[in-house]
Amino acid sequence: MAIPIAVLDCDLLLYGRGHRTLDRFDIETVSDEFLLTTFGFPREFICYLVEMLGETLSRPTQRSRAISPEVQILAALGFYTSGSFQTRMGDAIGISQASMSRCVTNVTKALAEKAAEFIGFSREEATQQQAREEFYRVAGIPNVLGVVDCVHIAIKAPNAEDLSYVNRKGFHSINCQLVCDPRGLLLSAETHWPGGLLDTAVFQQSSLKRLFEEQDSHEGWLLGDSNYRLKKWLMTPLQYPETPAEYRYNMAHSATHEIIDRTVRAMQTRFCCLDGSKGYLQYSPEKCSHIILACCVLHNVSLQTGLDAWTFERTENPEQSEEGCETMESMDSEAFRIRQELILDHFS
Repeated sequence: MAIPIAVLDCDLLLYGRGHRTLDRFDIETVSDEFLLTTFGFPREFICYLVEMLGETLSRPTQRSRAISPEVQILAALGFYTSGSFQTRMGDAIGISQASMSRCVTNVTKALAEKAAEFIGFSREEATQQQAREEFYRVAGIPNVLGVVDCVHIAIKAPNAEDLSYVNRKGFHSINCQLVCDPRGLLLSAETHWPGGLLDTAVFQQSSLKRLFEEQDSHEGWLLGDSNYRLKKWLMTPLQYPETPAEYRYNMAHSATHEIIDRTVRAMQTRFCCLDGSKGYLQYSPEKCSHIILACCVLHNVSLQTGLDAWTFERTENPEQSEEGCETMESMDSEAFRIRQELILDHFS
């Protein structure tokens, strides 16, 4: 008996034989305003992504016809920026919610594979020197290479028994450790840590710590808040400042460290799927981690193609953690000396 042609197999729509595609949406037929308001990015950026990811998303399979890379990317951008598989989003590009989900999986994987290409510390001295100068202009702290902080991205409970993802505020999350430069460009993004881990534990186990610990010498330092331990290459604020110079240092540290907070706010505003107030990511921790990393890659790609990091920044400040790490017993004496010299030389 013949199958009614009205019955569509979503897999057949997504995974095609050869390179024939089912193009239900033509980007050239819609306005720039529609693309920006519906998918969160301008036409030029979307076309750049199609060029960058097109070959990966066009891998031949054994089935009949595929959704084009262009439509897959629009589906993923629609999800990242809205946080949901809305029926109207699928309708806008002519695919079902099931196909939307598969598109997001494909594009997320393709973007995550590009992380090493777009997220990392530059080895070029000129780039590092430019970062030092731009950070110095913020509040007068010299030799800053980047600012580091952790942010919790809300996810659904993996299962009833697993409490490792329950954070101190009582909800399930991924704890992400991020580092950015003065423009908000991400230099490091570790997006896989269980929310139950404190920032100090994430830092101790992170590839960021290994990267800096393995260096014989350091041409600068990172700035971290009071949740981090003072290191020769990681300057933190004083927990109990006493002198005017120490107060000035703390104020300068706060003003400079604010750049990572602004970056996170901008990302959560642009990528609503990362904003817990709009709902939790409804996937396994592993898939949530990949989605967060994909958004980090998109953030950097957008900056490197000329978009403004702060365009979508929220105005409210994130809540401050109250962990606190600085005790005389645990302090690195050489790091303490370096910080004191920094305060005396630049804030006295």
